[in-house]
Amino acid sequence: MTPDRHITPVCGTPCWVSLMTRDLHATEDFYSTVMGWKFRTASLGTGFSVASAHGRPVAGLGEAAPGLPAAGAWTVYFAVADADVTAARVHERGGTIAVGPVRFGLGRGVVAADRDGAVFGFWEGRALPWSGGHGDAPAFLELRTRDAFEAAIFYAEVFDWAPGGPGGCEVSYVYERETVTVRQGSHAVATLRGGGVGECPDPLVRPRWHVRFPVDDVESVVVAARRAGGTASPSTPSPGGGTESVVSDPGGGLFSVSGESVPAERRHPIP
Repeated sequence: MTPDRHITPVCGTPCWVSLMTRDLHATEDFYSTVMGWKFRTASLGTGFSVASAHGRPVAGLGEAAPGLPAAGAWTVYFAVADADVTAARVHERGGTIAVGPVRFGLGRGVVAADRDGAVFGFWEGRALPWSGGHGDAPAFLELRTRDAFEAAIFYAEVFDWAPGGPGGCEVSYVYERETVTVRQGSHAVATLRGGGVGECPDPLVRPRWHVRFPVDDVESVVVAARRAGGTASPSTPSPGGGTESVVSDPGGGLFSVSGESVPAERRHPIP
């Protein structure tokens, strides 16, 4: 087997997405059927796998240890230079650290939550070439939170987002739509959007990071997800054009798919 190629991602940029699950093989079957992904054992060892599309790493899956609660939620990871320094910044700004820093393979990871309870992670070290730090990631990330501008200040201070910063991320504010766009160079890598309600029982409304994958045919994903034991909302118009749907795997992992126009090499095949 050819060894994985690893890179040092640009600090402050999203560098990975992952999902913890109770049943790794069943979850792999679902995403293989619905998204057309292929899986292989991750360098982190047994209990972890890497999903690929068109030979490119897309996401990670991990099996939760017995007796531990599995969130059943996708987690977004950001690249950092020093996990300890970043963890201290999270604490200082009213966030919380749930796990870590913990060493895995070529780096160290942390799972944290911002002031409104949205879970995110960060990674120190080399990583699989998910985006390469050039905004060409195989998924788009959106934080739905109580106040997008307040959240932007939190994340900017934690990850050193700054306008005109050398090589890192910068933010732009769109007041009329209550959104903040995070860019790396000319590429949008994430959007922060207001309107989340912290105590709402609906996980789609509570503050959280959402992961959206581009696909060729949203309706085919909706049908496949339902047949495979998950759920999928009826397709609706998406902000970038085309349609989108919110999908839940059988373990409760929520993600979105969209049929927005993207280069062919970045689309996920639909079986």
